[in-house]
Amino acid sequence: MAPRRLLLVGEGNFSFAVALSETLDPNTSLTATCPQRSADLARDLVVRENLRRLRERGNEVRFGVDCTHLADAFEPQDREFDRIYFNFPHCGRKAGVAKNRELLAKFFRSCADVLAEDGEVHVALCRGQGGTPADKPMREWHNSWQVVAMAALGGFILSDVHPFNCKALPGYKCTGYRSQDKSFHIEGALNHIFTRSLPFESLQPRISRIKLGDQWFSFLEPEVLVGKLNRGFLEAPSCHPIKTINEKLIAELGKAFPLKRLKCSSPLLLQGDASVLTSHNPDILSTAFWVSLHEDNSNFESLTSGITQDMEDFLVSFSELSLPKSARRDSKEEAHEGTFGQAKVCLRPSLLVHIQAVIQAPDFLPGSLHILSGPVFQRCCISPFTMPAFHETLYILGFNKNLKDSCLQSLLDHLKGILDNLLTQTWLEGSERSSSVEFVFQPTGERYMITVKSQNFGPDCVKDLIIGSVTTSATSVIHKDQCFVCVCMNLDLLAMLVWDISDWRMLWTSDSRFLKNFAPGKIEPFKSYSLYPPYYVHDISFWLDEKKRFDEVEFHTLARAVSQDTVISIQFLSRFQHPKTEQVSLCYRLTYQTCDKALTQQQVASMQSQLRKEIQQRLHVTPR
Repeated sequence: MAPRRLLLVGEGNFSFAVALSETLDPNTSLTATCPQRSADLARDLVVRENLRRLRERGNEVRFGVDCTHLADAFEPQDREFDRIYFNFPHCGRKAGVAKNRELLAKFFRSCADVLAEDGEVHVALCRGQGGTPADKPMREWHNSWQVVAMAALGGFILSDVHPFNCKALPGYKCTGYRSQDKSFHIEGALNHIFTRSLPFESLQPRISRIKLGDQWFSFLEPEVLVGKLNRGFLEAPSCHPIKTINEKLIAELGKAFPLKRLKCSSPLLLQGDASVLTSHNPDILSTAFWVSLHEDNSNFESLTSGITQDMEDFLVSFSELSLPKSARRDSKEEAHEGTFGQAKVCLRPSLLVHIQAVIQAPDFLPGSLHILSGPVFQRCCISPFTMPAFHETLYILGFNKNLKDSCLQSLLDHLKGILDNLLTQTWLEGSERSSSVEFVFQPTGERYMITVKSQNFGPDCVKDLIIGSVTTSATSVIHKDQCFVCVCMNLDLLAMLVWDISDWRMLWTSDSRFLKNFAPGKIEPFKSYSLYPPYYVHDISFWLDEKKRFDEVEFHTLARAVSQDTVISIQFLSRFQHPKTEQVSLCYRLTYQTCDKALTQQQVASMQSQLRKEIQQRLHVTPR
């Protein structure tokens, strides 16, 4: 849709306004402004001619407009511009980078008052000034105008950047070199296009209420998973890439095997049920998020307002489970009324927990590929390819033991062919990207790791990513003559590789612009709407409590929660032991960066301060 109302600020001789007006649709209005008074420009013949041409076309001209206080120049009914242009901003004379950063920051804050919700801010800067990788060469960060960081102060993100094309604007003449009527070099200049960012919201963990048999229970969702439960990415109306990749896999496998799709049950597991995971991965239970279910005899209306219907819907299938008496405390034994009995449960860390339920079922169909897909949740350290919430798909194939080798190889060959094909669908002609799928046998048991050797994240960045596993150790007391192959894959990692999405957090964004990249059933290259987000580095050090074991995974989990997933790296720097007290201190370096929102240095400082408080209270350490 073409913009309807344009605002130009900081115009010098109005030649840009004239050139732009000649390219506009008749239904588009243009308002050109400058900081000078009309009388100050009256003697400039070029300016007078350009003003005449603008007015002849019905465009509005305003003088004495301060671009850092745009709301003062326009009445409320005259705001809501679809596009704001500021070409080659400069404080004048020999102003340094600090002064010009301040100008940009005030300008972006001002734009927020007069820009339409879906509007754009266009800022043209000379070569190197912006401080982004788009500049060739790129200046050192401290010597640039840090345009993306300044835009964040107004709530804007950089959504596009391209060369400033002077040839497309015949008659445009840049002036203002050191506040004089002199031109300046614009070779290599870039036009930066900014859009509004979604705000950071203070999301609080929600209380969820579910029914097991005749008894109601409630639990508090883990802080680090706020905004990640009940997203419905795999549900029928979704066009999310995770659903697309899941359906593509199933459709292709369906050409080689009969399929039986199973409904994925609740992600909550009782402590006893969760133990079946250890037969597949002994360490996986240590990654689980454990929560306490409280017997809840209160009226629904009397619970806190944090309870939401969508959480009940998300866990409705859990009501099919029964809570054994051994997992409860008898509420009658409590000393006072209103205290609930409790049961420890965990959020499902893997779909592998469902293998036994599937293969022990009387209606299990040998020779058919049984399919489960759903969300899983794991406590993990922060790294680019580990995530606390993601989606898995599980394939289970049963066949006669005498056919084990041939059936296993057939499944692996088909799976490799499908994955190799998916990983090349968005490649452009001449692309340096490459990916190859390998099944790496683990010497510790009958298990393969599905590994993708990928160059998707840069020609000099080759990574071996484990996206799943293949096991052949499952047995069934009902189908004793059968052998089973179980394939479990991380759909989020696979989607990142297929669409070249460099940050897993983008899959969980609430910004509607993300899903506009994806059409149902199609695989096309992903184009990010948030480019070159700035990062901020903070160090933190603390004394350990000699009586408490320091849990580094819990430290990472706490950092995720406090920062709302903006901490992208935690690097261990040093360990110090006091020579007299022998007390131990650890030092870490935290890097903050978002992938879809505007993040300011002030917000990061506040998060860092809150993290210091939280680790003292929860990890029993003493910040230094």
